[in-house]
Amino acid sequence: MTLFLSVFFLLYSLMHLYAFFKARAAISFGPGAGLLLALFMATMIVAPLIVRMLERAELETPARAAAYMGYTWLGVLFLFSSYSLAIDLYRVALHAVGSFSHKDLASVIPSARTAFFLPLTLSVFTSVYGYFEALNIRTEHVEIRSSKVPAAIGRLRIVQISDVHLGLIIRQTRLRRIMAQVKAADPDIFVATGDLVDGDVYEMDGLSDLLREVNPRFGKYAVTGNHEFFAGIGQAARFIEKSGFTLLRGEGVNGIINIAGVDDPVGERLGLSKEVDEKVLLSGLPPDRFTLFLKHRPLVDPKATGLFDLQLSGHVHKGQIFPFTILTWLYYPVLSGYADVGNRSSLYVSRGTGTWGPPIRFLAPPEVTIIDLTYAASASN
Repeated sequence: MTLFLSVFFLLYSLMHLYAFFKARAAISFGPGAGLLLALFMATMIVAPLIVRMLERAELETPARAAAYMGYTWLGVLFLFSSYSLAIDLYRVALHAVGSFSHKDLASVIPSARTAFFLPLTLSVFTSVYGYFEALNIRTEHVEIRSSKVPAAIGRLRIVQISDVHLGLIIRQTRLRRIMAQVKAADPDIFVATGDLVDGDVYEMDGLSDLLREVNPRFGKYAVTGNHEFFAGIGQAARFIEKSGFTLLRGEGVNGIINIAGVDDPVGERLGLSKEVDEKVLLSGLPPDRFTLFLKHRPLVDPKATGLFDLQLSGHVHKGQIFPFTILTWLYYPVLSGYADVGNRSSLYVSRGTGTWGPPIRFLAPPEVTIIDLTYAASASN
């Protein structure tokens, strides 16, 4: 956690420094304006810490205001830095071509002002679009045919939410929209694959009430994500269970199908949970029943394939804001959607249902996932 925060604040500070010098090159402001801009940027750098302190002090209104301002700025600055870097690379490439070809390409090289105001304009428009994209919760539908689904049932419907991040920004209004889609799907099993909460969970009784409104005939199950541990695993677990979910922490249950779940690995690193051997866990479940494996991060243990039929994960938000998607893909090969992981096991990765940090999504819309398990006598699994 300390390493993550150190890297985050280092990179975030460098983004601000980059933006500061881009602004100065474009506008040539004086020392007074420069000082005000520097103070604003310094405040924005530590805004996540300010939000956390206000939240812990149970000052909800100022904490929410600081969260909206600080995290929206984070999204805008990330987009500005991405667009600006692309333009700067274009400028460098043109300079290089001009030098090698001995041609004057100054007329097609963007000026310092253009190289600042163009990415600034694009980042603002993208952020506005991304704000509304984050509100546009889509329904994704997956059908899996299996001989392990009881023939008498015919079709078993699982509805997945993931990475809702209930907290200062995602509150009742958004959760009502999410739960309306869950109710409309009429699930037989309802699952949450981590990061249901984000930050402190005081004064969230109304949110647990909304989650309790869905009571599928074959149960509700959840696993922890990294943010449950950041929020405080004790209070997060109480909230999840109060919301009607059975929290699976390195354990499995067998009913109409097998369902197993594990803690996010950050719990082990913080000394708040124990390492679980997925192969051992899954080997203890009846092999003739369909096995659903809930795991927050979309990483598959090769030793566990063949012991589960479907792993449901989230965590990566499909990058949430493009082009961060590219960086995320370098570590998580499956960013979203369905994938065959071999040995008759498959993986489905949700793009997430809420947002973390900036209330913005760009080219990564939120989703509620419907998985229909259908009986098929000839299915390979």
